[in-house]
Amino acid sequence: MKLDSSIVAVITGGSSGLGEATARALAAKGVKVAIFDLNEDKGKAVAAELGGVFCKVDVCSDADVDAGFAASRAALGQERILINCAGTGNAVKTASRDKQTGAIKSFPIDAFNKIIQINLVGTFRCIAKSAAGMLALDPLDQYGERGVIINTSSVAAEDGQIGQASYSASKAGVIGMTLPIARDLMNDGIRVNTIQPGIFNTPLLQGAPDNVKASLAASVPFPKRLGAPDEFAHLALAMVENGYFNGESVRLDGAIRMAPR
Repeated sequence: MKLDSSIVAVITGGSSGLGEATARALAAKGVKVAIFDLNEDKGKAVAAELGGVFCKVDVCSDADVDAGFAASRAALGQERILINCAGTGNAVKTASRDKQTGAIKSFPIDAFNKIIQINLVGTFRCIAKSAAGMLALDPLDQYGERGVIINTSSVAAEDGQIGQASYSASKAGVIGMTLPIARDLMNDGIRVNTIQPGIFNTPLLQGAPDNVKASLAASVPFPKRLGAPDEFAHLALAMVENGYFNGESVRLDGAIRMAPR
């Protein structure tokens, strides 16, 4: 897909980190961007800087997602690109014993389900609703391309660490549905891909002590540093622009394979 001012993109989780970097990279190509996020102050600031629109959206809410797409389409037009970066995580063991009291507890199911709802179901909700809008568009080329969807998984989908059962399950689910969705949409010219980032220097890590970040960087085989959000954005744009890129889940991780902890 050629990126220019005729193209509209929606980026979930676009107010910071990987989503913000991708929104900026798309806008630099002339693409009109809509940012879906819960962080209203930051989202509005980024959208205003990029000449786009901000929509306060909780990806767990059908009403929020519907309203977000309606508002972004009214302001910018039907999106041809959806980048799913909204997500979260937690660190809870499946079952554990309190070191001080000896009390035994299990992972609360509501806490497990929350991560699944945000990372997996929320991603699918945005995919399904965006794809339905894309189907109404005219193709861009002789091959019938109408749109591109890119999801964010994680290397934890394949080598999750201690306490990452819910996070790993949610991110593995994103990988698992990538090819089936690409097949669902193949006759309508909508491509679907997923990026599995490793350890990236996002706001989640920026508040960590320097020694912690240095240790994480040293664990990466090469290059021995944290990933930059711009590098995620670069791969996302490559997936959008390369018309033969479809149905793939790609690690972007400096060759890291996560240890148990």
